[in-house]
Amino acid sequence: MDYVLFAIFLATCFGAGTTGAIFPPGQWYKNLNKPSWTPPDWAFPVMWTTIYVLIAFAGARVAVLEGSQYAMAFWAAQIALNTLWTPTFFGLRRMKGALIVMAFLWLSVLGCFVTHWQLDFWAGLAMLPYLVWVSIAGMLNLSVVRLNPDAKPLDLSKI
Repeated sequence: MDYVLFAIFLATCFGAGTTGAIFPPGQWYKNLNKPSWTPPDWAFPVMWTTIYVLIAFAGARVAVLEGSQYAMAFWAAQIALNTLWTPTFFGLRRMKGALIVMAFLWLSVLGCFVTHWQLDFWAGLAMLPYLVWVSIAGMLNLSVVRLNPDAKPLDLSKI
């Protein structure tokens, strides 16, 4: 594996992850109704840190392989959508909009998993926890939308 490529992919992942610091859940999220199976707060940074290291590893392994064009396109799509979800959900409080972003994120992670798996067993395996976690996050997003039908998005006119 090319360690410079790994560092670039990892920096990209942690760049995406900074949206969590810029748009933290805050009191608004704490006040929402959530399903009983919602992971504890500490699980989110632990899971995202682990996932970011794994997908950087997967990207670095696959980027140098012949025929990796689709895998890299899916990798780019998933990190862009990953970056977009947090400001949509927590920043703008547009939970339904975030659900749409999540649907496309899930599809791009699935595409990433499949194309990485086809090219490199270890890269594909490294994408599996991400697919599982995004599935959980998608179900959580949907559940929060359903449990909070009267939740209002952020009123941008008051900023």
